[in-house]
Amino acid sequence: MPNTQQPKPPSNPLVAALAYDGLCLFEFGVAYEVFGLPRPEMGDGWYDYAVASADAGDIRAPGGLRITVDGGLEVLQQAGTIIVPGWRSADAEVPKDLVEALRTAHSKGARLLSICSGVFVLAATGLLHGKKVTTHWRYTEALRERHPELEVVPDVLYVDEGRILTSAGSAAGIDLCLHLVRRDHGTAAANSVARRLVVPPHRDGGQAQYSEVSVPLPHEGSRLSPLFDELRTNLQAPWTIYDLARRAGMSERTFLRRFQAATGTTPARWLLAERLRRARQLLEETTETVDRIADRCGFGSATNLRHHFGRELGITPTSYRKQFRSLAHA
Repeated sequence: MPNTQQPKPPSNPLVAALAYDGLCLFEFGVAYEVFGLPRPEMGDGWYDYAVASADAGDIRAPGGLRITVDGGLEVLQQAGTIIVPGWRSADAEVPKDLVEALRTAHSKGARLLSICSGVFVLAATGLLHGKKVTTHWRYTEALRERHPELEVVPDVLYVDEGRILTSAGSAAGIDLCLHLVRRDHGTAAANSVARRLVVPPHRDGGQAQYSEVSVPLPHEGSRLSPLFDELRTNLQAPWTIYDLARRAGMSERTFLRRFQAATGTTPARWLLAERLRRARQLLEETTETVDRIADRCGFGSATNLRHHFGRELGITPTSYRKQFRSLAHA
């Protein structure tokens, strides 16, 4: 569910990312991109960032890389937020000194956040007992078997349990990190980070990890391509399933089945996403009024546009324009 609480910056802004032998580079990169990259546009109160190595000496990463980390587990005791970006494997032992370091840091107030298989590290601490957690769909059964004391929530992007936060596979780590930014600093800040990353500003944590058809099937996609083009050109039209099926030369039932097979979603959800995409583009690139943009994109009224913006993006059209036009002209 979208976070509805007022943003409250953490009293301890230091985010520490765990490094370890066999480091998952993508997940580690996500932590740095969101919390470690310099962002002077955010002003005072933004995050500090450090890395804590779980292993002595250089650590290895895929692709023939060796990495030297300045800090060890002592860094975790200074952190307000600790990120575990994956783990060596689901069945790899978690060192006792790492377990104790995480327990101690959490007792001092640190938040613990895991990405993908990093949840196995947090589970080893015993701090997740009775809590809702998630991980990559490939690991959910292994997590249930090894830690029956946890309430494993499958097929969601992330779970926020306050001071314990867990995410699904790699890219879902971006969603969870942006969620934490939104929780700490508000929607505008999270949207600004998302904009720089060129990712959607908000995907609800309860969204499914994957769909059975994530990209258009070639046959169905080619049959419907002319219709997709027509819809994008005429978003303002009051399209009905009857209209769409007739243009595609199919019965309504056949059209709905083939549209789902081609896109992985329904015509209504597809149209809404395209209308929001076009509305965001017009807000960023033009000075047209919100009423005019709502009409051009098929929302009918500014009130309807505001409703869908708030529900899908967690921000008003006016705030979105102010944020992203200022960034575009900075």
